[in-house]
Amino acid sequence: MNNTYTDLVHQTFNFPQEDFKISDDYLQYNDVDLKALIDKYGTPLKVTYLPKIGQQIGKAKKWFENAFRRHKYEGKYHYCYCTKSSHFSFVVEEALKHDIHLETSYAYDIEIINRLYERRKINKDIFIICNGFKQRAYTSRIAKLINSGFKNVIPILDNKEELEMYKRSVKAPFKLGIRVAAEEEPSFPFYTSRLGIRARDILEFYVDKIEGYEDKFQLKMLHIFLNKGIKDDIYYWSELNKIANLYCQLKKICPELDSINIGGGFPIKHSLAFEYDYQFMINEIVSTIKKACKRAKVPVPNIFTEFGSFTVGESMAHIYSVIGEKTQNDREIWYMIDSSFITTLPDTWGIGEKFLMLPINKWKNEYQRVVLGGITCDSHDYYDSEEHINEVFLPKVNGDKEPLYVGFFHTGAYQDQISGYGGIKHCLIPSPKHIIVGYDKSGKLVDWVYAKEQSAQSMLKILGYY
Repeated sequence: MNNTYTDLVHQTFNFPQEDFKISDDYLQYNDVDLKALIDKYGTPLKVTYLPKIGQQIGKAKKWFENAFRRHKYEGKYHYCYCTKSSHFSFVVEEALKHDIHLETSYAYDIEIINRLYERRKINKDIFIICNGFKQRAYTSRIAKLINSGFKNVIPILDNKEELEMYKRSVKAPFKLGIRVAAEEEPSFPFYTSRLGIRARDILEFYVDKIEGYEDKFQLKMLHIFLNKGIKDDIYYWSELNKIANLYCQLKKICPELDSINIGGGFPIKHSLAFEYDYQFMINEIVSTIKKACKRAKVPVPNIFTEFGSFTVGESMAHIYSVIGEKTQNDREIWYMIDSSFITTLPDTWGIGEKFLMLPINKWKNEYQRVVLGGITCDSHDYYDSEEHINEVFLPKVNGDKEPLYVGFFHTGAYQDQISGYGGIKHCLIPSPKHIIVGYDKSGKLVDWVYAKEQSAQSMLKILGYY
């Protein structure tokens, strides 16, 4: 009977895959030699592979191009990156190399926009989609951005009162969007999203507050976002049809309206068993919008997306060493890692997210069922199931001289933002060293340290001990 970890993977999945393969008995990630990085920098370790960002953007643009051609769709497609997924400069600037636009969520995002302009990473023609429930600090920055000559800043109204803030502070004619409050999926504890304006109120709001002021502001975009993401089910198609039909109704009385923003929500690979037909879904989205417009006899809208996790998620990995094995009873074997899931991958305990997990080495060893444990004193600091199965299997350690290295892949979205990058962590567990892998000016793949492991002194300074 074949019981090695290699046998387990080959019996369960199609392997190797596009971004994972074995070379000299070690796992490679997008052809990056992970063992070499471990030998050079140690663990725990965060690795960002920058070229993946451009690859993801290119794929989405191609899928929409195919769908537009297939359905003879006459609108334009605009790819936006939502900065809240990862605000880091190296992520945003890498994305901007691929002719994309940006979506913001809070006042300080506008400071990032200003800095990008100062560094000549963007010009004033770029679309800036401003989402979120906005306080004065946010709306005032949006107004300054528009007044400074940014032509395509589109504040997305989250409530009716927000418009009054721009009327008082924006001097030049400006563009507007409206977020349509989506109905939540049946399993959600609320019926309607807290964000956006009720669909049944939008027509009246337009007639009362926007129509007739075209010389000052114009409604250009309807925006929708579903927490569940873009999935092939009745719920998603129902909500998409609602916004398409609302667009058609508004377009007949608002000729300036020319865009639908379907937000984000494309899934990423969290298992070697991952399957998702992106091209099919985009074909259906484009077809649904076009059919609604054809029935209503109105021009089709431009389509905007705001892909965050899809853009950056698959570009990062977290790598740990197994520093101890503990047999606590007849059924549970614990592998203790040299960091914490709570502090480095907060989605694993916060929302039960499953990431793609694979060992870096020891693929020829026999495997066993284990539970991975972090080193905080919190009982929730563990990882015990994968997306495709309610268990975790990893190679046996066997007392080998080289420790077992475990990688969690496609972790690039939200984890640093949620855990509080550079701040105080649970049990004062430090943020790991962060390594960037990308191409230099000569086209050579190189790696460099973006951030060292968080020091005790930096934490004590925050806590007031220095």
